[in-house]
Amino acid sequence: SSRGESSFDPPAFAHFHFRSVCAFSIFLSFALVMTDRCRVYDDITQTIGQTPIVKINKLAPEGVNMYAKLEYFNPLGSVKDRLAMAIIEGAEARGELKPGGTVIEATSGNTGIALAMVCAQRGYKFVATMAASFSVERRKIMRMLGAKVIVTPAPLGGMGMVKKAEELAEKHGWFLARQFETEDNAAYHKKTTGPEILAAFEKAGLKLDYWVTGYGTGGTFAGTGEALKAAIPDIKIVLSEPVGAGLIASGVAQDRKEVLGKFGAPANPHPEWKPHPIQGWTPNFIPKVCEDGLKVLNFNKDNIVLVEGKAAMDTAMNLAKMEGIFCGVSGGGTFATALEVAKKAPPGSNILAMIPDTAERYMSTPLFAAIEAEMNEEEKALFDTTPLGKA
Repeated sequence: SSRGESSFDPPAFAHFHFRSVCAFSIFLSFALVMTDRCRVYDDITQTIGQTPIVKINKLAPEGVNMYAKLEYFNPLGSVKDRLAMAIIEGAEARGELKPGGTVIEATSGNTGIALAMVCAQRGYKFVATMAASFSVERRKIMRMLGAKVIVTPAPLGGMGMVKKAEELAEKHGWFLARQFETEDNAAYHKKTTGPEILAAFEKAGLKLDYWVTGYGTGGTFAGTGEALKAAIPDIKIVLSEPVGAGLIASGVAQDRKEVLGKFGAPANPHPEWKPHPIQGWTPNFIPKVCEDGLKVLNFNKDNIVLVEGKAAMDTAMNLAKMEGIFCGVSGGGTFATALEVAKKAPPGSNILAMIPDTAERYMSTPLFAAIEAEMNEEEKALFDTTPLGKA
């Protein structure tokens, strides 16, 4: 344009402004949805870990802050995905597992499912031994992942499935995963789970006062507990066991033996164990991983809380209905324990409970016994309020 004439073009400016706003809106949308987990991975095992911590808004008593670490966000739905990676990576590093080899392990389901996933991705065969008392959906999931599942008699409990795995490993020369004894178990949680918790609370500007967990192998308790204690010396670690199966609370030592050249496997069922409905928690022996953790943490038995099976199931139901947190019985048991801790915690305390797995692992168990597949009377009445389908 000539000097003195305006170069401003309203239609062009409006078009440019519209495009700029659209571009910024698209960028903002991506910024809102993109997280560290939302990216391209080379394989499914890389998605293990970095599980979220969620605040409890309705179930928490007034005056304390309660949180749950939701381990069912792992790819196969449980904290045991971490353990499976620890076992396989450790075995590969030591040359104990060769390409195309077979892994065998005794499992209540979640470890077996996790190992089946990792073995499928890595190209190994996997055989699980599992007591008949554990939910059938776990067997089906493992078999869908390509595993073989050997079911042991329910009355023999955890010791029965462990013994069968030992026999099969020796007979066929398979790699025995030893989830209850391997040092890889706690070490992986010390390297991943603990630092994740510390980083999340630091980022939120919060101090973690109480950490609550149960145990199956004891790896989460031992490894995560060690990492948390090193960073927060005054943190209170609370361990939960089922009523009727307070093995650690009893103070009675676990007998151990050597299996395939390695010491630490349970020699006999623990005398204080009785059957309980919290699947995945407290087998009928004290795992060596858990026992080692007690020593490393110099754990005080006064910080053990016993929880009833009914309380565990009721709390799992309440977490689902009131918080939208869909967890299994072990998660219900852990959070029921955390609620007991909250009753005595000083005002303003921050309490974190571990939620190990998803409720979908329990659909054939007593957790879902009161939930009907067919419509109840209230639902039938609602159905009849409109004409479709009425006789």
